[in-house]
Amino acid sequence: MKSVWDSGFFQSFIGFNPNITSIPMILATSITVSQFVSNVPFVALYLPLLEYYNVLLSQLLNIPYAYLFPQLMELLGGTSTKQLVALAAGSTIAGNLTILGAASNVIIIQNAERKQNTLTFLEFVKVGAPLTVICALTYWAFLTFI
Repeated sequence: MKSVWDSGFFQSFIGFNPNITSIPMILATSITVSQFVSNVPFVALYLPLLEYYNVLLSQLLNIPYAYLFPQLMELLGGTSTKQLVALAAGSTIAGNLTILGAASNVIIIQNAERKQNTLTFLEFVKVGAPLTVICALTYWAFLTFI
């Protein structure tokens, strides 16, 4: 993922969007993207993104070494512990949403089919979607209000 970041493609794709560092956006993005890209490479790509905005905001505000002041950077949208927890939480609970959300889901479905038990994609989503929404809202509330 470092090569994707170093190429600059990812940065040009998202442009300047400070909202991408907000807790709701981190949760939503990590849940969505982790359906198509494994959560480990996604997190590996998102971490430099948070740092990139941290540095960019400090330059725009002319605050040298703003990353040394976590409370200030949290207010400004830079990297914070809450953002890192949101990234970890979102990429983890993404596995609950669909069968493709986690490799372990596919393995379990395949093993169930060997024993003549089937679980369709839609059946999985009927349970996984509400569960993922409840978990995401719980994480959002916890990270926003506590």
